[in-house]
Amino acid sequence: MTNNKQIAIDGPASAGKSTVAKILAKKMNYIYCDTGAMYRALTLAALRQNADISSEIELTKILADIEISFKQMADGQHVFLNGEDVTQEIRLPEVTNSVSEVSSFKKVRAELVSRQRKFSDSDSIVMDGRDIGTVVLPEADLKIFLVASVEERAQRRYDENTKNGINTPFDVLKKEIEDRDTYDSTRKESPLVQAEDAILVDTTGLNIDQVVQKIEDLMN
Repeated sequence: MTNNKQIAIDGPASAGKSTVAKILAKKMNYIYCDTGAMYRALTLAALRQNADISSEIELTKILADIEISFKQMADGQHVFLNGEDVTQEIRLPEVTNSVSEVSSFKKVRAELVSRQRKFSDSDSIVMDGRDIGTVVLPEADLKIFLVASVEERAQRRYDENTKNGINTPFDVLKKEIEDRDTYDSTRKESPLVQAEDAILVDTTGLNIDQVVQKIEDLMN
């Protein structure tokens, strides 16, 4: 037994999970694991190889040959695929629009869940995703389920894309988020669902500092 603490943050796309989790981890001096970035890194690897992302066999073969790692840098945590910094590339629209399908396969999820749990073995951790409280860390000390309106999430994604030089129209982003919500919540393997013991936090109308404070209050 260890005294390591586990905080699980789940929720739909662009609810603010990763941003909040990063801030909490830094403030608490915990490890941060961005599980969504792991699925995105696999998706990027598959797209680069022109693989069939609807093929579980092809995806598991690719996954067996790649290493996904994280490193804290001056400007935040970076994501590495076989040693290459892909922090920006995994956020491109073609990756975003394919990652839900890639993450829907049982064998893909089983392998990445195994890797995610290894991260939590070494130290206290904040982990965000869509099945952290239900599958990856079912015994987490605190489980949060972040939500926000579709309009607000689309605006957040639009602002983030604009900052990164991606000019996808707002209406297109809104439709993509709606479609992903449906896909993620109805998929067969580890669907997006609030754990019975998770606390619902609605981030609509709140800034990041306010959301972080809400969760910090729940930790005390």
